[in-house]
Amino acid sequence: MHRLLISAAHKSSGKTTISIGLCAALRRRGLVVQPFKKGPDYIDPMWLSCASGRACRNLDPYLMDSEEINSTFRRWSDGAGMNLVEGNKGLYDGLALDGSNSNAALAHILGLPVVLVIDARGMTRGIAPLILGYQAFDRGIHIAGVILNNLGGARHEAKLRAVIEHYTDVPVLGAVHHDARLQIVERHLGLMPSNEAAGASSMIAEIGAAIGAQVDLERIVRVAAGAPRLAAGKAAGVNCRLTARQKVRIGLARDRAFGFYYADDLDAFEAAGADIVPLDTLRDRQLPEVDGLFIGGGFPESFMAGLEANAALRGQIRDAIEAGLPVYAECGGLMYLARTMTWRGRTCSMVGAIPGDIVMHDKPVGRGYVELTETGRSPWPQLAQAAAAHVRGHEFHYSSLENLDRNIEFAYEVRRGHGVDGRRDGIVCRNVLASYAHLRGVGGNEWVARFVAFVRQVKSAAQAGPRRDMNLESRPG
Repeated sequence: MHRLLISAAHKSSGKTTISIGLCAALRRRGLVVQPFKKGPDYIDPMWLSCASGRACRNLDPYLMDSEEINSTFRRWSDGAGMNLVEGNKGLYDGLALDGSNSNAALAHILGLPVVLVIDARGMTRGIAPLILGYQAFDRGIHIAGVILNNLGGARHEAKLRAVIEHYTDVPVLGAVHHDARLQIVERHLGLMPSNEAAGASSMIAEIGAAIGAQVDLERIVRVAAGAPRLAAGKAAGVNCRLTARQKVRIGLARDRAFGFYYADDLDAFEAAGADIVPLDTLRDRQLPEVDGLFIGGGFPESFMAGLEANAALRGQIRDAIEAGLPVYAECGGLMYLARTMTWRGRTCSMVGAIPGDIVMHDKPVGRGYVELTETGRSPWPQLAQAAAAHVRGHEFHYSSLENLDRNIEFAYEVRRGHGVDGRRDGIVCRNVLASYAHLRGVGGNEWVARFVAFVRQVKSAAQAGPRRDMNLESRPG
């Protein structure tokens, strides 16, 4: 099983650009490339998916145990000639002091040879102790080579190669010179998503050509081929314990404003008996016939004028929610469902289903992993007693929800993170659950199955007799 980890000494070293370029260049050579991304991330996987032609899958030691990581990797690596895992931050960075959720921990779990991307701007002889230190810190990690990035020219490259060859035994697999054309535009949450970038395909092709010309692809393939035999295990299936009895239609807001979705969770909708119906919140003037609606994260603030201009759709979504439509919204979706959104001195009207107003800030309000405890006010049914009572996820938002109705109910108490107000998250309003937390269907948190079960429950009740909202008044407190 050909596989490797693209990591770095620290964040912003250029490993995402290198990974995108490798996916594109190897794919162009005829290899089937399966990308993976370590940790919570929506944007990098979008680019990696475009570059490889296969949906990128996330692996997260904080949300998944080693058995689930192993089985998930086996499932999606099957049939691929190259399995490329892009790390996050630096090789040894992570939440835990013991490194148990670091990139290095993932390399241990999956037996991944490491290719270290080093931003070498301003470096010469000092690159040697950096490499030697990374080797010595954990002898169980195999640093199979380095790719030098952001080089100042041919002389700079020659000096670095001489230093590395003299002081270390680590091969240089590539030397990428600084090129402004290869920089993907960044904004407050990281790279601009590929669903927004004009000419993303041509940009990926250009990155692939540049990386292919400056990185020894044959040696990269040999490094991946030299990965140790992966321990025997079972390929994971989609997490879903509910048997689909009745098909339901789930609208999915997927456009330039909303695009933060995990591929595994979208697969889980099909396994739970749901058909996904695409919805463009900027262009579609009419809400399609759906039994439920999922609005994920994204950058609605960047498109709030366009969202406001589509008053017809906003009104239909608000009316459908008033009539009892089940809706799940995460972060950007929560922002869209609020009354108004204010950013850079401008205020725009949103859906108005949540009695509160969104205000954007210059610095993050909530950032990182979250741990939540369910309050019992969630509209979704439990899959089993105590299942998902404790929920892990992540958040990354620059907005706050202000002027919120004091009588609003919350699905979660926040044990770690910020949520809506530092103590609570998961607004419950009619059949809506909207939170700043992003969930993943891993670690026993089968949220997709629960949401689809609720949608099916509401649909069945409507078909059985006069429609009534299955809201808080109809549930035990």
